[in-house]
Amino acid sequence: MALEKIRALDLVTDPAIAAADLARSLSAEFDGAAAEDVVAASLTRLFPGEVALVSSFGADSAVLLKLVADVDRSAPVVFLDTGKLFGETLRYRDRLIEHLGLTDVRTVRPSPVRLAEADPHGALWMHNTDACCAVRKVEPLAFAMEGFSAWFTGRKRFQAETRARLPLFEAEGARIKINPLAGWTSADVEAFRVRHAMPAHPLVADGFLSIGCMPCTDRVAPGEDPRAGRWRGQAKTECGIHLGLVGRQADGSGI
Repeated sequence: MALEKIRALDLVTDPAIAAADLARSLSAEFDGAAAEDVVAASLTRLFPGEVALVSSFGADSAVLLKLVADVDRSAPVVFLDTGKLFGETLRYRDRLIEHLGLTDVRTVRPSPVRLAEADPHGALWMHNTDACCAVRKVEPLAFAMEGFSAWFTGRKRFQAETRARLPLFEAEGARIKINPLAGWTSADVEAFRVRHAMPAHPLVADGFLSIGCMPCTDRVAPGEDPRAGRWRGQAKTECGIHLGLVGRQADGSGI
């Protein structure tokens, strides 16, 4: 299985190089495979007991959560509660947990000590969104991912130019990220949700197509990139957790 391969490679090369080689090999192996097959293989054969789903419980999250739950409802799901989320997102999380019967959803919050140091007044987002994302998302996730060899993400190529060449499997340091929905379109996502009678995030109908923290999320106008409402007016397009920063401390300066 995949873990045995990477550990064998670790004996002769750098773990990050071994993970990169493994990611390329798995992407080739599963090229054209259905998302259901990628999820099932990852949970049962490639990374059994060592893979988590990191979910924002956002606009498209129900799809990947269901794919994972259909294989193993006890699979770990990591949810980052930044302290700045919409109330609708928190209630949607609870609704999906009940709907899918998920039994191991781990709500991860920022360190109170780090918040006291970096954002004592809760207004860091107003003048340094990178640093705010670092202390509220990147650092907590780095701790939450300790002990996992791989994690699922719900990213898709259509969402933004920065994701247009997203592979099925990618390496982040010595850890593997799995993107089962990489090739899905927005129509695919919606068709799956409707076909399986999955509840929609309540903010989607109000024009929020990519949902993060409340202060930094805006509605998306017709024809705009689905993530155009994130950090509106800034060059920033990612919070940092998908920029190779998970697993090491970040201060926001390079996110």
